[in-house]
Amino acid sequence: MLTMKTYKVFRSISFQREVAKYDRNIQNRVDKIEDILIFNPRYGNPLGTEWFRESRFENYRIYFLVYEDLGAIYIVAISEKKNQQKTINTIKLFLEFFKLEIEKLVREENMKEIEEG
Repeated sequence: MLTMKTYKVFRSISFQREVAKYDRNIQNRVDKIEDILIFNPRYGNPLGTEWFRESRFENYRIYFLVYEDLGAIYIVAISEKKNQQKTINTIKLFLEFFKLEIEKLVREENMKEIEEG
């Protein structure tokens, strides 16, 4: 039997706050992208490296970081096309912070699974 590796998908707090400002249609698209990422971390387009990616729809970009070693994907930002480069530059500045944050989230999730075990 062939089993596909699945990834745990997390949303940063800042992403959650930002996406909540958008209408329900945009939020639904984000949910669908998240569902795809569980099974396909290579979804979307790489941004200079395989682990920093974006998914485009309409005039929007969803930015996420793929952590193969953790089996996790961290959705960190949404922007319109006009703010794309500014958003990418900001994410790059916070890569170390995002890494620490996702490690903590994965640890907490793993502990929760063990307790529910």
